[in-house]
Amino acid sequence: LPPPAPRLAEPAVTFADFVGAEACRECHAEQYAAWAGSTHGNAGGAPSDVRLIAPFDGTPLRFADATVTPRTTAKGKPFFTVAHEGGRSERIDVAAVVGGGHMLGGGTQSFFARFPDGTLRFLPFDFIRGEGVWFAQRRDDLSWQPIDATLALADLANWPPSRILGNAPFANCDVCHGSQIQVLPADGERAVTRFKSLAINCESCHGPGRRHVEWARSPERDASDDDSMATLDTLAKDASLRVCFQCHASRPVLDPDYLPGRSFEEHFALKYLLLEDDPYFPDGRIATFSYQDNHQFSDCYVSGSMTCVDCHDPHSQRYRDVTGRALAGRFDDGQCTGCHASKAQRSELHTHHPDGSPGDACTACHMPFLQEPTVGRKLRFARSDHTIAIPRPAFDASLPIDGACRQCHPGTSVAELQARTEAWWGPLKPHPPAVAAVLAAKDVADVAGAAPLLLRPGERHVIGQFGALARFARRFLSPDRVPEEDVLARLEALAASDDPDVSSLALASLHYAAGEDGDVRALLARTLADAGTRDRALRLRWGAALRTLARAREAAGDARGASVTRRKLQEVLPAGVQSRLWSGRAHLK
Repeated sequence: LPPPAPRLAEPAVTFADFVGAEACRECHAEQYAAWAGSTHGNAGGAPSDVRLIAPFDGTPLRFADATVTPRTTAKGKPFFTVAHEGGRSERIDVAAVVGGGHMLGGGTQSFFARFPDGTLRFLPFDFIRGEGVWFAQRRDDLSWQPIDATLALADLANWPPSRILGNAPFANCDVCHGSQIQVLPADGERAVTRFKSLAINCESCHGPGRRHVEWARSPERDASDDDSMATLDTLAKDASLRVCFQCHASRPVLDPDYLPGRSFEEHFALKYLLLEDDPYFPDGRIATFSYQDNHQFSDCYVSGSMTCVDCHDPHSQRYRDVTGRALAGRFDDGQCTGCHASKAQRSELHTHHPDGSPGDACTACHMPFLQEPTVGRKLRFARSDHTIAIPRPAFDASLPIDGACRQCHPGTSVAELQARTEAWWGPLKPHPPAVAAVLAAKDVADVAGAAPLLLRPGERHVIGQFGALARFARRFLSPDRVPEEDVLARLEALAASDDPDVSSLALASLHYAAGEDGDVRALLARTLADAGTRDRALRLRWGAALRTLARAREAAGDARGASVTRRKLQEVLPAGVQSRLWSGRAHLK
């Protein structure tokens, strides 16, 4: 196959191109003021710059093998004293705070310390506002529980502290909990965390501002146009979503060296977690732990043009309708009736709940708060369901999900809720074809029966299309076992998709199952030769898929299959390229 296209040694956007939110204030005072009072503007910072909601009052947190005591110095600086069983004691000073308990369904606050290697590392003692307790995450099942003597420090997922703030090549806290966070290699294996702010600043969404500020301050400004910063409110649907999905998405990292303004497609793959560790049920609702990118499953997105900023003001994070009109709050029906105007007329005829009652709100049925399953049930951590599903009591219970009806009527049987739903609204709207096909394929054991269901060229429900393809690749394909002509034809049609995730996974599937077939190999080589500027984004996804499939073969005990798949991976991304990209050291100079 053709080698990777050559790349410039340095990306166009560097850390020095970011100037911080204060530089925006002098010209954009209104937007700055809205941002300064928002959850983004108050997302985190140094302990002296944020409001601590956690009690650093000297009350000990007792573990089975240690006592951790949160305190403050005489000058008000927070720290933890960790007294280990056996008498050893250590002090850990808090260098950074993330979160302020802002989220309605379970707001938390986390703490980081600066370690000798120069990194900021997560301390596994969190505070949750709703219950008002300190909690920790277990190592065995990743669930959360209040800290008590049934837990040992050794039971914690993040003890000793290892999760680095930033996209590091190992367990990390990502780049979303701050602005322009990088983990830089320094001397030897030493790494240093740097950032502009632990708030979410203007440039996190708008991109680097240095050139724009230089232009705005130039005495020659009126004689020249500024082309350095795009106007975000003119972006098309998917481009607009990518601004938010830099953080509000479960997106595997292809290249950890990301800064806003660099190519999103060359650093993140929005849909690839469906192949790696599928966090969704077939209809897109969250099965493990995920974020708001299940918006991609919503009919308002698939059949419409809905973006995040149709409901959320990007500066204040308050709520608005599709015309930009400010709304009273997160449960205001205007978010929906701006498009579905007829539902605002005598709403009780549609909702079958009294006008103005909690059950009469659009969000009550279509965007209920659902507990993140991996968190467990000991602490509330629920997020509004962005699939914008319709109530399906029997189907919801089969997943299992505490759907909208059960949340308000927990004592009513599923059968009765289902009967009431059908009596009010008649036969329920069918699932989208891509979702229905995945559900139908669940018990299909043969390739011939599964292929028409799971390999769906031309499907407009693209994330459903990708999820179905991912299921097919994992269940029905094997290294160098060339499938039937129908399967090859379907994969080749999917490889021609305009969506980079679908296209690259189809190519990886062809390579994986039929990479030694002459016609297939010619198609793969031709695709790479014609990729042009898409070469890097295509290869990163293709390589990520092969790496996931190789790991799946290893987990199944198929050492030969894993070895064959890794050899194919070398054809797409040679070892030297892999080590630079996936080690976190690409472009970092």
